[in-house]
Amino acid sequence: MGHTVREIADSIGARAEGDLDLVIRRASEPASAGPDDLAMASTPKYAGMLSQGQARVAMLWPGADWQSLGLRAAILPERPRFAMSGLTRMLDPGQGFAAGIHPSAVIDDSAELGEGVSVGPLAVISAGARIGANSVIGPQCFIGMDAVLGPDCFLREMVSIGARVQIGARFIAQPGARIGGDGFSFVTPEAGAVEHARKTLGDQGTARPQSWARIHSLGAVTIGDDVEIGMNTTVDSGTIRDTRIGNGTKLDCQIQIGHNVVVGNDTLICAQVGIAGSSVIGNNVVLGGQSGISDNIFVGDRVILGAGTKALSNVPAGRTMLGYPATQMENQLEIYKALRRLPRLLREVASLRKVVSKSDGDD
Repeated sequence: MGHTVREIADSIGARAEGDLDLVIRRASEPASAGPDDLAMASTPKYAGMLSQGQARVAMLWPGADWQSLGLRAAILPERPRFAMSGLTRMLDPGQGFAAGIHPSAVIDDSAELGEGVSVGPLAVISAGARIGANSVIGPQCFIGMDAVLGPDCFLREMVSIGARVQIGARFIAQPGARIGGDGFSFVTPEAGAVEHARKTLGDQGTARPQSWARIHSLGAVTIGDDVEIGMNTTVDSGTIRDTRIGNGTKLDCQIQIGHNVVVGNDTLICAQVGIAGSSVIGNNVVLGGQSGISDNIFVGDRVILGAGTKALSNVPAGRTMLGYPATQMENQLEIYKALRRLPRLLREVASLRKVVSKSDGDD
């Protein structure tokens, strides 16, 4: 099954030129595109690869001379990168999950399923859970006691939602996501070496070794609308209050969100980020891959942390940060340049010392 060039252009709100009745069956990179593919050539760099493939139609940039590229038609969106959102949604064949309730699914009699809910093989839905209309619960998923999912949620295979977790509409969870496990929260009977070292910034004191006592998680997790969580990402329950994730926030794979963390709206968190307990992340924040947030600090609205950045103290709104510990990006780049110059500088200092030493000897 395919779509005409006209149908695709109308769907994504883009201008199209040429033979608009050509049928497109899939998207492809320019060099490997076949005659029924839409070549994704959004910049002149990629358009230069069209000659290596057999594409008749390409998605280009506004004003592109598509005829000189040997094409029979072109789609010319104002912002090609954004147009890919609508295009990929239109062409996505999905996971093939069947409609209805699979006979091997285990659903408690007190659970409530909205109209059109699909439940896959070996899924478990616990007592008191409520699933919104048209949601998809994939194979081997687990929904805990009294958990709530809004309408149009989509859980891929082997997603786990803990007891009392509250999730809004249009939630997407990729395979292996775990929401609502207990937080990593332990305490010693007396103030220990870790607490002393934190207070003194180094000295462990004379505290004796002690065993750790568990602090149970009485809170859960609350997630807003239009949130997506990637593969093998974990979100811990709160200790007393809920851990919270705001509307429109997107989490990549292998992220750890600690207990009591609050994440604002429309924030983007990339792979392998760790956010320690009780930290507050603002709205429209971007946390680059492998960045880290220390516990009990806040990161203001619109902050950007570059990949690998470690924030150990509060970050004011609007800052762009880099490095460990995190500093403003322009300062971090100056520090990096200075570090690269250190070997030469040390050689020059050594040479100057020899000159000064020889001069002193002459006296």
